[in-house]
Amino acid sequence: MISRRMQQAYGSSALETEVASASPHKLVQMLLDGALQAIRLARLQMAQGKVAEKGRLIGKAIAIVDEGLRNALDMEQGELAANLSALYEYCTARLLYANLNNDAAALDEVEALLGEIREAWVGIGQPQPVAAHAGL
Repeated sequence: MISRRMQQAYGSSALETEVASASPHKLVQMLLDGALQAIRLARLQMAQGKVAEKGRLIGKAIAIVDEGLRNALDMEQGELAANLSALYEYCTARLLYANLNNDAAALDEVEALLGEIREAWVGIGQPQPVAAHAGL
C-alpha cells in the first residue's frame, strides 16, 4: 500500500518533471489549470466552513494569477498584454474579496474569467489546418 506521503512526493516529482520539460505555452496552461483547481477547491472548503484551508487555497490562486500569469506577461507586446494584466489584477482583487467576505459568487466570477482565458489559450496552441489553395 502506498502511503499519502509517498503519493505526495510522487505527485510533486511528476509535476517538477512536467514543468521542466514544458514549453512556455504549456507552462501558462499549467498555471491557469492550477489557479482554476485552487479556486474550485477553495469553494468546497468555503462551503464546509473550513476557513483556514479556504484562505490557503485562495492565497494559492492569487499567487498563481499575480506572480505567475501576470508577471509572465511581456508588456512590450502592447495592448493585449496590458489588457491581460488589468484582467489579472481584477481577478486578484476579486479573489481577495471572496476570501475576506466568504463570497462564492466572486470565486465563480474569477473561475469563469480564467476559464475563458484558458479555452482561448488552449485554442492558440492547437495546430491550425492548412487551407487548401484553389487551383493547385
